[in-house]
Amino acid sequence: MAALTSILLFLLLIAMAAALAQGQGTRVGFYSYTCPEVESIVKETVTDHFNSNPTIAPGLLRMHFHDCFVRGCDASILLTGSSTERTAGPNSLLRGYEVIDDAKTRLEAACPGVVSCADILALAARDSVLLDKGASWKVPTGRRDGRVSLASETANLPASRDSIDLQKQKFADKGLNDQDLVALVGGHTIGTSACQFFRDRLFNFNMTTGNGADPSIDPAFLPQLQALCPQNGDANRRVALDTGSPNTFDASFFKNLKNGRGILQSDQKLWEDASTRSYVQRFLGIRGLQGLNFNVEFGRSMVKMSNIGVKTCTEGEIRRVCSAIN
Repeated sequence: MAALTSILLFLLLIAMAAALAQGQGTRVGFYSYTCPEVESIVKETVTDHFNSNPTIAPGLLRMHFHDCFVRGCDASILLTGSSTERTAGPNSLLRGYEVIDDAKTRLEAACPGVVSCADILALAARDSVLLDKGASWKVPTGRRDGRVSLASETANLPASRDSIDLQKQKFADKGLNDQDLVALVGGHTIGTSACQFFRDRLFNFNMTTGNGADPSIDPAFLPQLQALCPQNGDANRRVALDTGSPNTFDASFFKNLKNGRGILQSDQKLWEDASTRSYVQRFLGIRGLQGLNFNVEFGRSMVKMSNIGVKTCTEGEIRRVCSAIN
């Protein structure tokens, strides 16, 4: 009997370890029996919207990121209301809500009350990368949706003017290391930023330099940025975050950092700091360093991020409509 108990305990520990390896209660294939078409339905929905508006790809990726960094990956970003997360400044320019709503409508028709909005968002983020020619990864599912969304809790979202130490701290607070930081910021290989988030780097940033600009900007690149974002121009004008291949999910973003052509101040700082620079170099395959495949490592870091503070089992709910609690 003692031997049998030991064996059962051993098997239980193995099962627990496997569960932890997948995430906090999430696992690949969670809907295999309850909604086997979930991934194909989400992918079809994202593709339909992408074909008419490719900008939803970076929008959905960013939305998933912003969701996970506040209250965990619980789709709280999707809730509407006068003081919800989506009304806060850092989220004011997010796009793609209609894609998630559409996917939810299709899934409710196929599998009523089964698939969470949080899982739809995680799957849609992966499919967005794939549509922009990035690599795929297996997404663990089984998240449940949160019931609380507060604009006041978005203050700690990573921001465009964060120092490198603050960036590291914000990621570490979520269980993510420096490699995860560099890989996930590499998601800026697709998408755009409004001039308001980086124009301060172009004018009167540093009066000790002859042109008053951030000295980390490539002098040959500066006039292009100043022409796109004049000092008194439209603050909402969009500029590609990756000037090399803005619509392709690849490592060219890191080449920009190496050449002083990062758009956001927080992005360029990844090259200025020795510890994060080494990961930038490894993603670029610089000779003498052990190379890292950006697409592969991005997927791994996304799985880690998508398991931040997830709600499972009896926590939260499965919303019938993604923009409102039941």
